[in-house]
Amino acid sequence: MLTNLTVESLTASVLAVPPLARNRDLSLNEPENARLIRHIESGGVRTLLYGGNANFYHVPLSEYDAVLSFLARAAGAHTLVIPSAGPAFGAMMDQAAILRRHRFPTVMVLPQVGITTSEGVAAGIARFVQAAGVPALLYIKHDGYVEPPDVKRLADEKLISGVKYATVRPDPAKDEYLRRLVDVVDRRMVISGIGEQPAVVHLRDFGLGGFTSGCVCVAPRLSTRMLKAMRAENWAEAERIRAVFKPLEDLRNAINPIRVLHEAVRLAGIAETGPLLPLLTNVPLGEHAPIREAAHGLLEAENSRK
Repeated sequence: MLTNLTVESLTASVLAVPPLARNRDLSLNEPENARLIRHIESGGVRTLLYGGNANFYHVPLSEYDAVLSFLARAAGAHTLVIPSAGPAFGAMMDQAAILRRHRFPTVMVLPQVGITTSEGVAAGIARFVQAAGVPALLYIKHDGYVEPPDVKRLADEKLISGVKYATVRPDPAKDEYLRRLVDVVDRRMVISGIGEQPAVVHLRDFGLGGFTSGCVCVAPRLSTRMLKAMRAENWAEAERIRAVFKPLEDLRNAINPIRVLHEAVRLAGIAETGPLLPLLTNVPLGEHAPIREAAHGLLEAENSRK
């Protein structure tokens, strides 16, 4: 597991956001998680971000240390692993004590919806960072969560390693908040956090440093090629690849991003992901056919190098 962290190493590859495979009794399925990690790494992806798709929102504190220990062991020597903490302040502070026993160079703080103020979020993250001993990866998913001046203060004080920006807009090119954000922080540390679909606009028009992806778990080489195309400013090629991911992404948006990806990885034959940890449930069997078709289509494109 990579323990050195810079702005460059954070966005050196696509940031994969994988699901977390579990056994029928909801215990961690280590062999299948390792199998998924090897598949992702085989495509040149060197950053694993365990957040929403891994349902870290509901990982019990009693399991947290064991999950972190496994992820550190399972990742390759040159792979950066970023676990998550929170979203509640009390949970993240209890998790901070456990994180101090590990060597993760940064930890993403899951966003709390409601019962927050921007200054309160910034203060809470500062306390978490002090307790955990590592900078936080700030996750912005909703307007009103934390304002750009507070993000700037966190960045200036080196309390955050980066920003995962995942606020969905009808048109990603029209995003006043993101414009204000990149005016006050180093835009290289802001990461497009909604998969391949808005990534071209985010990197081309806003100059963001990289992008996260769930579907990279199915097609890591293809997603890596998309990042390389954008870095080379080959926007036509990036748009072509983006369209290949669209059928599965459309299903994720229509049903639920976490639940659909969980099934897609299994239905594509990549890893047996098993049951979702409550408070989520798996996609019903009757809705598997389109997910299977989209996942297999994406995997075929991956293997054919389209």
